Amino acid sequence: MTLRFGLIGTGRIGQVHAANIAGGDETSLAWIADPFVDGARRVAARFGGTVTDDAEELLTSGEIDAVLVASPTPTHVDLIARSVELGLPVLCEKPIDLDIARVDALRETVRTGGVPVALGFNRRFDPAFASVRARVAAGEVGGLEQLTIMSRDPAAPPAAYIAVSGGIFRDMTIHDFDMARFFLPDIVEVSATGTAAFDDGAREHGDFDTAVVTLRAASGALVTIINSRHSAVGYDQRLEAFGPAGSLSVANAPTSLVSLSTADAVEAKPPYQDFFLERYARAYVDELREFVKLARGEASTSPSFEDGRAALVLADAAQRSASERTVVAVDLTA
Repeated sequence: MTLRFGLIGTGRIGQVHAANIAGGDETSLAWIADPFVDGARRVAARFGGTVTDDAEELLTSGEIDAVLVASPTPTHVDLIARSVELGLPVLCEKPIDLDIARVDALRETVRTGGVPVALGFNRRFDPAFASVRARVAAGEVGGLEQLTIMSRDPAAPPAAYIAVSGGIFRDMTIHDFDMARFFLPDIVEVSATGTAAFDDGAREHGDFDTAVVTLRAASGALVTIINSRHSAVGYDQRLEAFGPAGSLSVANAPTSLVSLSTADAVEAKPPYQDFFLERYARAYVDELREFVKLARGEASTSPSFEDGRAALVLADAAQRSASERTVVAVDLTA
């Protein structure tokens, strides 16, 4: 049976989800909601679906089986709560909210609601990262001792975006916090440092454009996360898992497999892929497929509401650590 989706939000990521829903064998795009209704109309013109500027009309239409929330972060809590109330499985983009108090106020509703809720941590579904995680779990490098995650964007976002983003740890590093927990879910300690090395927008809004975070797991394993808001060579997304028997690494994705060797250079290669939509295109497709399983009550590896909450707890701890120059203990089981 085809799962009929209601999509809320038709910005950059909403358009990606719209294409994947419309192109899926088991999914269809039934309704599209956006207060900027012209965006919804453009998506509907490409992929079909009934258009509205009111999310409530979409949710109560009786013509959808699941909801995908790709609207701005401040709308997430209310839309998740309403979806759960109406019995509609929901996949929501990260973060749940920028305020952990609002997340915690929703926690019991989600826990007792009996309705599937998933968070959009798409990187778990990247084939290379997923392969390394599976091989680590199989013991291929022995017990995990160090995990290094390198994540650098091609260029800093506009200052106006930084002003409402919640800062680098809640906006950018939150993906890396979830990736850390994908390998080591039991993080107990956070140490972070950051600086505004080059971006005027970060300076203007008291944010960082460059950051390093160290996480300690209950086992003693360490995670190092290295972030920058710019990278001259393209979208920098690397990972290494290290243990007593060896290491597993993920390299950057190139734009071409062709290299040039001449008298002036050997194996000169083009830049890496330039943007997250290109780098993680396959991951978004697989994320949707896994959520369809969850919505149907089948076994699924979709990241949960609790995963979303844990990532925000780590982001808050990193912000405190970097601001106060202290190590912060965390309890993700609370």
